Amino acid sequence: MPALVHSVQYDPNRTARIALLHYADGEKRYILAPEGLKAGDQVQSGEKAAAAVGNCLPLAKIPLGMDVHNIEMLPGRGGVLCRSAGARATLAARDADWAQINLPSGEIRRVPAACRATIGTLGNADHMGIVLGKAGRKRWMGRRPHVRGTAMNPIDHPHGGGEGRTKGGRHPVSPTGKLAKGGFTRKRRKPSSKAIVRRRRSRRYGQLKIR
Repeated sequence: MPALVHSVQYDPNRTARIALLHYADGEKRYILAPEGLKAGDQVQSGEKAAAAVGNCLPLAKIPLGMDVHNIEMLPGRGGVLCRSAGARATLAARDADWAQINLPSGEIRRVPAACRATIGTLGNADHMGIVLGKAGRKRWMGRRPHVRGTAMNPIDHPHGGGEGRTKGGRHPVSPTGKLAKGGFTRKRRKPSSKAIVRRRRSRRYGQLKIR
C-alpha cells in the first residue's frame, strides 16, 4: 500500500530526521527520513516495491551496489543497523540465502537476504558539524557538565591525584578502568560474530589496526 509523505520533522531522541507517512487506509506512521525525501513524495514497503529512495524491501530484492539504511539483522525483528544521521551501508553481494553489506565502520557483515532495508542515505548529514556555541545550549539537550578525571582524587578516578596538574600518566580510561580509546568491548564468543566477514577498522593507541 503506498504512503504519502506528509512532513519531515525533528526528533529530539535521534540525530536523523523522521518523516510522517499517511497511508491510503488512513493509518499514520513515522519512518527515518532519507536524504532527498520531501513532503508530497510517495513511498512503499514490500517485496514488489520499486528500488527508489525511501522504499523498504528485502535485501534479496534490492539491486547490488545500492546504498541502504535501517537494516534488519534478523527477519521481522526491525532495523538496527545504520540508523544515525548521514549513515548508509552498501549492498555488496548475495550468496544463496545471505546478503553481504559494507557498513560505515569498514566492517563487512553477512545478514539473511530476507532481512529488510530502506533504500537511500539518511538525511541530516551535517549533524556532526553543528557548533552549539555555548554551554547553555548543551544543557537544553539534557547534557550536564562533566569533571575531568585528572582533576579528581585517586579514590574517584584512575587519573586522579598527583602534585599539581598531571596528564594522568597512563592511557585514557573510564572511571571503572576500562580503556576509553580503542579498547575492545565486544564479547569474544558472541554468536553473531560468525557472520562478520571482515572486522571494522579500529584505532588503538594512535595506530590504525585491523581487529
